[in-house]
Amino acid sequence: MTETPLRPELDASKPPIIDMRGVSKWFGEFRALDDVSLQVAGGEKVVICGPSGSGKSTLIRCIARLEKHEQGEIVVDGVTLSDDRASVQQLRREVGMVFQQFNLFPHLSVLDNLMLAPMKARGMPKAETQALAMQYLERVGIAGQADKYPGQLSGGQQQRVAIARSLCMRPKIMLFDEPTSALDPEMIMEVLQVMEDLAKDGMTMICVTHEMGFARRAADKVIFMDHGRIVESAAPQAFFSAPQTVRCKEFLGRILHH
Repeated sequence: MTETPLRPELDASKPPIIDMRGVSKWFGEFRALDDVSLQVAGGEKVVICGPSGSGKSTLIRCIARLEKHEQGEIVVDGVTLSDDRASVQQLRREVGMVFQQFNLFPHLSVLDNLMLAPMKARGMPKAETQALAMQYLERVGIAGQADKYPGQLSGGQQQRVAIARSLCMRPKIMLFDEPTSALDPEMIMEVLQVMEDLAKDGMTMICVTHEMGFARRAADKVIFMDHGRIVESAAPQAFFSAPQTVRCKEFLGRILHH
């Protein structure tokens, strides 16, 4: 009998750390999110998949307040997202985000890229920030690259720097927007390994990705989106073995046999 890997127990008695209710978002005439409701518990790992244009990236960009939603309510770690600048700043301190592109400052060393936000946003002393930055570079396996510039690193290394940079803010939540889609195939696994290690440590994570192996191994819940709606949501085993909708079956049939 195969042993099921242990996951930290999610406490259903606590309010969700992310709570979206009836959220809609338009870009002109295009409805990118259509009445989306999603609850994520503290420590839960959620993978979102779906075809291009289904609203996956818009959903997590709304959680990070990089996009404003037009209808519904989003509460992140007790803060209701609105135009209030103080609440947005509070949110940004608790939510880390990693994008397809690495968005590193090319003129700063790897170490300086990591130190910038904690010193500016949290007012951390330089020596403490440097020690913290080295700790997270060690964690993602590239402490030896601290003095290099982003352009001297491979894509996989740059993405690991981007993850370490987000971790330096000590966020409660990490959002990943297709973090491996810009990488060469051989570099994908090194980034996914870092993300799996974070998942095992109990970090609350939402990840938009087509890496279904990662979803099977690391997710507590897999969500399928289409046309701005959440069509299916289930634990990985049920999601992959018994999809409930024709649309999800078609999608998995294409992506798993690609």
